[in-house]
Amino acid sequence: MVIGVLALQGDFEAHRKVLEGLGTDVREVRTPADLEGIQGLVIPGGESTTMTLGIEREGLAEPLRDLVRNGTPTLGTCAGQIMLDRHHLDVLDVTTERNAFGRQVKSFEADLDLEGLAEGMRAVFIRAPWVEERGEGVEVLAEVDGHPVAVRQDDILAVAFHPEIDGDTRLHEWLLERAQNGKERA
Repeated sequence: MVIGVLALQGDFEAHRKVLEGLGTDVREVRTPADLEGIQGLVIPGGESTTMTLGIEREGLAEPLRDLVRNGTPTLGTCAGQIMLDRHHLDVLDVTTERNAFGRQVKSFEADLDLEGLAEGMRAVFIRAPWVEERGEGVEVLAEVDGHPVAVRQDDILAVAFHPEIDGDTRLHEWLLERAQNGKERA
């Protein structure tokens, strides 16, 4: 099984290390050809404007949309959540608010219970977004101060925090489980 990690900008190396630590082959995705044959995708945190420019420059927007819309399990973290929303790749039926909790100096940690996935997870929020609006098919898994910070729609899991930096691998394990199930169905 091969999991792709979008590697145009952001914290892609940390996700790579987590996935490799779980025994998974990882491919850094920089071009449409890098998407061929992957069974799962991570869109990491970083800076969403820079990611958008890189995706456009490399001609990745449509191939990414096709991959996710065709059911490839996808984990988006922080800016990855933004990239999946209606105003960017438009594969997750949400709109997000960038830097919703404030600038870098307002970064924080919080304990979350992600329904059915990760009870008692310590979440690290760095210039984090939140979900502003969501469609009926989007399940809210966790909130902070009444704002959704973890959502799921089909095989897309999007969180406003950075699970790759605290040593908790449960969200990456969710991705691998979904990818394995999809591989077995194929």
